[in-house]
Amino acid sequence: MKLLVSILIPAYNSEEWIAETIQSAVAQTWARKEIIIVDDGSRDRTAEVARSFASQNVKVVSTQNQGSSAARNFAFRLSQGDYIQWLDHDDLLAPDKIERQLAALRRTDGARTLLSCPRGYFYYSTKRAWFPVTPLWQDLSPVEWLLLKMGRNLPMQTSTWLTSRELAEAAGPWNISMLTDDDGEYFCRVLMASEGTRFVPEARTFHRILGEGQLSHVGKSDKKKEALLRSMKLHVQYLRSLEESERVRGACLAYLQSWYGAFYPERPDLVAELQPLAAQLGGQLEPPRLPWKYAWIKPVFGEKAARRAQTTLPQIKVPWLRRWDKVLHRLEGPST
Repeated sequence: MKLLVSILIPAYNSEEWIAETIQSAVAQTWARKEIIIVDDGSRDRTAEVARSFASQNVKVVSTQNQGSSAARNFAFRLSQGDYIQWLDHDDLLAPDKIERQLAALRRTDGARTLLSCPRGYFYYSTKRAWFPVTPLWQDLSPVEWLLLKMGRNLPMQTSTWLTSRELAEAAGPWNISMLTDDDGEYFCRVLMASEGTRFVPEARTFHRILGEGQLSHVGKSDKKKEALLRSMKLHVQYLRSLEESERVRGACLAYLQSWYGAFYPERPDLVAELQPLAAQLGGQLEPPRLPWKYAWIKPVFGEKAARRAQTTLPQIKVPWLRRWDKVLHRLEGPST
């Protein structure tokens, strides 16, 4: 009998996107699947839209609002699948994503082989999605994957993975205290429990760009900054538990430096927590440099103005790009 795949979707206030997301799950060419949507106490029509898809293989349940990680843990407890496909409420899967990943498994692979694939970015139309190639687009051991991810600050995204139930159980539940980077911390644990990754270039997943509306957006939230710092410390701990070496310490230090700007200069207390960790790694964190397109603002208007421009101007750009793509999407018809 074919393997059963559980597609698990936590949803919160996503009435605009949830139908398309569920449809991408229903349309999977892998026939033996179950789809579980957990409405995390939405205050809009998310649950109503989701229930319009309810069937023998599509289950919709509603809970009190406790956050996406709690919703994922609840969905996992309800699931029966041999493999788990995590899917955020605004992202999409290519129709053959799961089938291509399972087809890539070799006879010698055990249940602890972690399957990954390319991730494309889009606003409204997947026809114009772009797929930035990264060094993670290859088969890698857990250590090598985390070295690249942290040393080069490469993103890790939920829907790219296909995880066996054995791996998910070995990794443990999602951390409900993580208000941001919950997927980064979780998949570090999955990677640590795995025998390595198998990258499947033919499979595809699509990550919708929403800007400030996304869970991963930290912005000025003190609680999210504190959660990000906890995740960063755990990242360093996880990688060093796999290998203690100069290259690992260097990658960890580069990772801390990459995210230093999320705390500097607004949260000196969190900066003070990072510096001793950097010292343990044999280095020191430096105040983040302004990119050239914002650096000219500093001598004219001051550093605060320059850093404010660095934060706000991209936030202005994204909505305009989204509006334009929405117009084109309506003119072209549904994405394929």
